[in-house]
Formats: sequence, C-alpha cells, structure tokens
Amino acid sequence: MLDNTLQLLTKGYAWLPDLTRRNGPGPVRTRLLGKPVVALRGPAAVGFFYDEDHVRRRTALPEPVLSTLFGKGAVHTLDGDEHRQRKALFVTVLKDTDGVAGLARHVEQEWERSAKEWAGRSQVTLFDEVSLLITRAVCAWAGVPLPEHPEDEARRTAQDLVAMVDGFATEGPRHWKARRARQRQEGRLARLVEDLRATGGEASDGDGQPPSVVAAVAFHRDADGELLDPRTAAVEVLNILRPTVAVTWYTVFGAHALHRNPALRERLAGQDEGHARAFAHEVRRFYPFAPFVAGLAPADIEWHGEPIPEGTMVLLDLYGQNHDPELWNSPYVFDPDRFDGREPGRDELVPQGGGEVSQGHRCPGEDVTLAVLSTLLPHLARLDYDVPQQDLRITLHRMPTRPRSGFVITGVR
Repeated sequence: MLDNTLQLLTKGYAWLPDLTRRNGPGPVRTRLLGKPVVALRGPAAVGFFYDEDHVRRRTALPEPVLSTLFGKGAVHTLDGDEHRQRKALFVTVLKDTDGVAGLARHVEQEWERSAKEWAGRSQVTLFDEVSLLITRAVCAWAGVPLPEHPEDEARRTAQDLVAMVDGFATEGPRHWKARRARQRQEGRLARLVEDLRATGGEASDGDGQPPSVVAAVAFHRDADGELLDPRTAAVEVLNILRPTVAVTWYTVFGAHALHRNPALRERLAGQDEGHARAFAHEVRRFYPFAPFVAGLAPADIEWHGEPIPEGTMVLLDLYGQNHDPELWNSPYVFDPDRFDGREPGRDELVPQGGGEVSQGHRCPGEDVTLAVLSTLLPHLARLDYDVPQQDLRITLHRMPTRPRSGFVITGVR
C-alpha cells in the first residue's frame, strides 16, 4: 500500500475526497508517515468515529499540532471520564458569564467601533481587522486584560491567536511562528491564573454574577479533584480565545461569498435572524477549514464488516462530507437557502466535528461560531465598500486556507 503523506501535503483539502472518489464506496485504506490509515465519511461514520469504543483521541494528536493549535494537556487529548469532566467546564462557561449571547454583543460593539475607524482609512485588510475586533471582544468577555497600550496589546494578541491556527498544518516559518505565539500566550495567561488564585478571583463581584471565564478555568477542578496546573489552565483559556478568533476565517469567507454572489447581499442585510444563521451554516459547509479529524482504533474493530486493526489511524473526512453529493444537492454551489427553515442534522454538517457536545469531542465552540457569524455577516452585508483588484483565490493545498490577499476593501462609507 502506497504512503500518501506527500500527496496530502501537495493536495491539501482535495487529497482525501480525491482518494475516496478513486477508491469507490466503503472505507479508504492508505498509509500516512508509514502507518496504516482508514478514512470514513458520512453521518453513520460520524457516529462510529465519536464512539470511544471505536476511536480514541488521547494519543492520536501529533506533537506539532499540540504545540501549535490545541496545547499540551488540552481537553482534546483526553478520553472517558477525564474528557467529560474537562469538557463540562467549557459547556458551563458558555452557558454562564452572560453566555454566547453576551459574547455576540461584545462582537457587535467592536464591529461598530471598527467600522467607524475603517471609514477614515484608505484601505483595510479585512482578515487582519476582523481578527483584531474579535480578539478585543472575546478578551473583554472572558476577563482577559489587554494592559498598558490596549490597541498594541490587542493586535499582538490577535496576531498570536491567528498564528496558532495558521501554523498547525504546515512546516517551516508558519509552524515555528505558531509555536512561539503559543509559548508567549501560555506564559502570559498562566501568570494571570496564578494572580487570580493568589487574590481569590474566584468570587463574584458581589452582584450575584458568576466569575469571569478565565476565573472559571482557573478554579476548575478536574476528575481527580485537583486544580489544573497554571500552564494547563492557560491552555484551556486559549482553547476559548483561539477558536473564537478563528471565526475570522469564516467571516472573510463570508465576504468572499458576498463578492462572488452580490445578489445575496440585500436579504442578508435585512433583519431576518433565521436567514443570517442559514448563511452562516452555508459558509461553514461550502468553504474549507478543517480537512479531517483523526483518532486511533483502541482494539480490533469493524466498520460495516470491514476490519480495522488495533492501532490503525482512523480519519473522518470533514471537507469531503460537507461536499458529498449524496448529502448535498449541487454541493459546489454556494446556496444559503438549503438551510432556510431548518437546522442541519447533528452528524450531517460537520465543519467542527460531529457527535454530542457534552459527551463527545464535538467542538463546544460551535454555538460561538454560529452566534459570531450570525452577528458579523449581516453587518458586513450592510457595510458600503469597494473591492479593488487583488488576488482572491482560495487554494486548496494551503491548510488552513483563506483568500490570498486577506480580502482588501477600500472606500468604506
């Protein structure tokens, strides 16, 4: 069996869908880095993949991904009761501390502030500025201070959070930039956790409100009853901040969709919250972000009669499933109407994984992504601007990809 590592690196998002098309129905068998791999796709495969009797995540994530995207000791590296206890922290945080709606309000305020500023500038690179405004919003919501020179600190923090996402699936300068960014932010947040513990920051401010997000993490007790060590607590704070800032990718993809489909702008600019959510779903389905997720078979298992030996790496093809013609009519057409009046099935649309949020490995920030996108995209549709000549190509071999120019706009009015 041929090793497909080079093909993955050169084809990116297209690698696994192309391999599936060539191999026909059923699981795809290949090798990556010399190790056996089985790739699955489809709603039934999602349920199979997220059953811990079939696939485990604890040892599946390679060190380069932990040192850039997730962080060592993160919830993503746990299974069983340890994972459920740690995951409960994130689920609770997103319900308390004014919840997802509170974060969306912060984002909206920062958008309005930023849009006024953009009107005085000759040009704006939307990717850079959206990442900055989301960073300011999520840090304010989470109780993470941006001290001394707030604008400079916010921009540096935004650049670090972007770098962690941008460098996880590559080698070379982007990867080492991501490692340095994580080390810098983990150190800063670990010191914040230590300060909160030293000053008793767990307590509310006396008006009955819950503690801040960062305090909730700082005083969380794991399955063993112990507080997280400061560095691991910092990792988990970053696992709230980083994926929120990663919504920048989808926001800029939304700008790309509006530019390519200007007839969609008027309806999105209206007050139809349901359509804004449908548009957000379609951005997440249509545009590439995570190519697949991976785990290891903990024992000899079977998928529809096909044997999967213990230790085999199991891939769930997210990008391929979100463009599978068996699931989506005209999958390579951007059409928000496919979600108007309906929510996608739990294991149908899987840009951020599948399964249950509370019990499995599905991203607990999916509601955050939808809320932030549903807030920002209508504001973007209402914004009056020009799109000058630039390179707006989105290459599938770069992971994570984005418009090459970052989406430059001028003449903001």
